[in-house]
This record gives sequence, C-alpha cells and structure tokens, in this order.
Amino acid sequence: MEVQEIPQDNASTYKGFKRVVYATDKGRYTASITNGWQVEEFVTKQAVADLDERTEAARQAVLAGVYSPLYYYMYRFRYELPNLAQAAGFFAWQVKRHLQPKIFFRLPEHKLARYAAAFDISIDALKKVPE
Repeated sequence: MEVQEIPQDNASTYKGFKRVVYATDKGRYTASITNGWQVEEFVTKQAVADLDERTEAARQAVLAGVYSPLYYYMYRFRYELPNLAQAAGFFAWQVKRHLQPKIFFRLPEHKLARYAAAFDISIDALKKVPE
C-alpha cells in the first residue's frame, strides 16, 4: 500500500489516538500514521463483543458453582491460562486447579494476593463476582 492510500476513517476504536503503519513511498517502506479505517473498526468491535459474551458466560458459570471466581476474572481481564499463570507466579496446572471452587476457597491469603495483584483488584473483590 502506498502512503497516500492509507485510510484515515477516524475509527471510534482508536478513541482519538493514531497508529503507526508501514507503507511504501517511491518503492521504499516508510512509517506513516493512520487514525483507523472502517474494516478494522468493524472487526475490532466484533472481537470485543465476542470477548464480552465469553466474560458473561464465565460469570454465569461461576454463579452456578461450576468454576471459582478466578475463572470470571481471567476472562474479565483478558487472560489466557498460561498468561495468568505467568502473571501470578504459578504453574498452569496450579491455576487450572484453582479454577475449582472447592480448591479456590481454601487458598491461603498470600496465594490469593498474587492473583489479586495480577488483576489489580482487592482480595475481597477476587472472592466474588458482580451480580
């Protein structure tokens, strides 16, 4: 794509920010700025809606007692299991085990504090999900 062809559609997903993209200018790659384009905005909104649906499904599963509140917060803060394990300083198998309500509610405060720090929330908030 040539620099002159870079879309400037003021995408609402950029919220007034701009992004650097690379395009060609006289056959050479160069950095240029865009404020978004419609196709990218559409796809981003679809992805966010999908993530919101998954978060709500996780919340319902926690309220039903299938998973611990950790499951909801993992989705709420957009973590995958390996990323959460790394952020909280646990092995992935430990995080998976902590998703069980029976195990989670027996965790000592210092372990809960590691999860709370990863999510930047209080331990009390970590122990429950919003109604």
